[in-house]
Amino acid sequence: MPPTITDIVSIEFAYELEEQGPTPDGFHMVYEPDSTFERRLFGVQVHTDEGITGEYVGGNSPGMAELNMVADYLIGKNPLEREKHWSEIKRALRKYDRMGMGPIDIALWDFAGKYHDAAIHELLGTYRERLPAYASTYFGDMNGGLDSPEAYADFAEECLEMGYQGFKIHPWGGQWRDTERTIETIHAVGERVGDEMDLMCDPACQIETWGDALAVGKACDEHDFYWYEDPYRDGGISQHAHRKLRQKLDTPILQTEHVRGVEPFTDFIANEATDFVRADPEYDAGITGAIKRARVAEGFGLDIEFHAPGPAQRQCLAAIRNTNYYEMSLVGPKTPNTTPPIYADGYTDQLDRIDDDGTIGFPDGPGLGVEYDWEFIEANETGRRVYE
Repeated sequence: MPPTITDIVSIEFAYELEEQGPTPDGFHMVYEPDSTFERRLFGVQVHTDEGITGEYVGGNSPGMAELNMVADYLIGKNPLEREKHWSEIKRALRKYDRMGMGPIDIALWDFAGKYHDAAIHELLGTYRERLPAYASTYFGDMNGGLDSPEAYADFAEECLEMGYQGFKIHPWGGQWRDTERTIETIHAVGERVGDEMDLMCDPACQIETWGDALAVGKACDEHDFYWYEDPYRDGGISQHAHRKLRQKLDTPILQTEHVRGVEPFTDFIANEATDFVRADPEYDAGITGAIKRARVAEGFGLDIEFHAPGPAQRQCLAAIRNTNYYEMSLVGPKTPNTTPPIYADGYTDQLDRIDDDGTIGFPDGPGLGVEYDWEFIEANETGRRVYE
């Protein structure tokens, strides 16, 4: 008899971030001394009649609202039929952004790995054992952290000395947003370490006009930046705008972090609106959706770069050829990563976790290859939904 899903549990929990606070607009985290900030995440458990539980911790409130729409469909189903479930849930959420597909699909992959006693990357087909990481900064602050172009350059030099081969600038946001200061930062970092590191710039759609986006891109050109990502207020979704930007710049464009669905993603490539492309297991309908993106990119001869750190990202990256870096984010000189203390086995994505060559490895245990600390999660629980 095949395994069967008996119930699904979603647990919301809270934890505190030390020395961090929001930017003036409230949309980004930055270094803020003598401050704490409460963040909330979700733990998902897929229980089965095999006594094996598929798990994932992450997600967000909009995604969990979508899980609430489709979880009942999965009860009584075979958890190994991921592709079928992925297709059915995709159709059911066709009116929405499908962010709820990510956590549940990852949990189903975790179950599959545990069921077959293999890491997810083994089920996908392992390609590599290690991958270089780039340091991906917090946004700029005015609090003594990344508070000037020189501070970014100092931190880039520190990361270089640690072994990092790449460095990505997230510039200032909110009321601190300033295109000229972003350009100054690009020059400061480029002059300091540009001959020794691959450099990237990600304004995260902060820049208000295409003209300013072009100006920042021209600054990247001067220092041979590796890529220029999500520059301005189109939200990273206009094929026409980024095709025109590509025509004016030498620096490669990286897009599709905000393009939901494999079909619009494919169209973005086919219409020559980007150079590098993005994937994220949580954003892009799970490991199933992220790997579909990687195969599409491979078919077009392009490289795919995974957004954010985490065990699901590591499992995917271990199994694909056409990628270059692991994003170690968010990092800064005075505050740790926002990763919660949810791992009971020492897994972490802090700045110092690279080896001397600037690379990271991939968990080899069954499933995601990590052990979650459910005692911590349940001790900090703020809400729970059970589907059975």
